Amino acid sequence: MSLSDLLSDATTWLAWAGLGLSLTTLIAFLVNWGAKFRLVGATVFTFLLSGSCWAFSASYTPPFVVDGYKYAPVVYDNGYDLVIAQANEDFPNEAIKPTLEQIAGNLKGGGRNGAMVNVRIRRVEPAGEGISRPVVIGEVIRDVRQNITIPVS
Repeated sequence: MSLSDLLSDATTWLAWAGLGLSLTTLIAFLVNWGAKFRLVGATVFTFLLSGSCWAFSASYTPPFVVDGYKYAPVVYDNGYDLVIAQANEDFPNEAIKPTLEQIAGNLKGGGRNGAMVNVRIRRVEPAGEGISRPVVIGEVIRDVRQNITIPVS
């Protein structure tokens, strides 16, 4: 069961439980049961849970997934216009493009203010005795405003 389905089912069940508790609370007030105020609290809390599940399901967006993607951790993100992921030594060349597309597709616009975000994958290669240098093996530009990814030649 996916998270979206679970949230939808939970919202429905909690709403029905809230309605059932509302009816029970109404009966408790009519017959003057001692637990009537506890039922009020349980009813309100059940409706609160139902509303929270509904709000989360309305705002949830599943992550963007691309076939052929290989995990490359993001090692630098300045929060505005540059994201760099680190590829290991045996990173396959055919996985570069899907990995870039997936990293770019999962960027959120939040604090980027409509920037054109450069997404790069780099590999660290030895350059001599105890020295290494980063080599960019792939790059795309993500237009956050228009929600498109532009390949860089």
